[in-house]
Amino acid sequence: MRNSPIKVFIVDDHQMVIEGIKSLLFGENHIELVGCANTAQNCLQFFKIKTADVILMDINLPDTSGIELCDSITKKYQNVKVIALSTHNQGTYVRKMIESGAKGYLLKNADKHEILKAIETVSKGSNYLTFEADRALRYENELQNKIPKLTKREKEILILIAEGLTNIQISEKLFISTDTVDSHRKNLHTKLNVKNTAMLIRFATENDLL
Repeated sequence: MRNSPIKVFIVDDHQMVIEGIKSLLFGENHIELVGCANTAQNCLQFFKIKTADVILMDINLPDTSGIELCDSITKKYQNVKVIALSTHNQGTYVRKMIESGAKGYLLKNADKHEILKAIETVSKGSNYLTFEADRALRYENELQNKIPKLTKREKEILILIAEGLTNIQISEKLFISTDTVDSHRKNLHTKLNVKNTAMLIRFATENDLL
């Protein structure tokens, strides 16, 4: 059984959210709030001189995304457990945070009981996902498994399309004919079930194909 309080740090760019969590955790003897930050940079500065057991981390930060911050923190400080704190319940966000080392995922409408349960669970080394986050992640994984595999050439062309290059520019860059580029572009539309370039780029971005 743990004798010392669980040290918790909060990272969120909205002070009202921080104050709300503080009030929820106030009076919990097994929880010690050791600090808070409004930016990723301030969070990193804190951990250069101090530490925490659990970080409640917003995904949307003004200087660096919570996904990047989570990856940095969990690689540098392997004993620190990160719980994502977000308004987003899409599977893409859940998956990216988990892949970046997060051990938990909470929505910002979580009540006190769920926040405490998440903190206690991850501090013991287990993962904690809200019901909504777990369902979204399962659905996201199913979608990822259904995404068709692209050839090396298709990936090259997809990246150049996303960079805004025309068929002529792509053909010159890859030393292939414009007809070949057009053929690959049409194949991408068919494979990924999109109707135009905007939809192609959006699908590729949301599914980490770029």
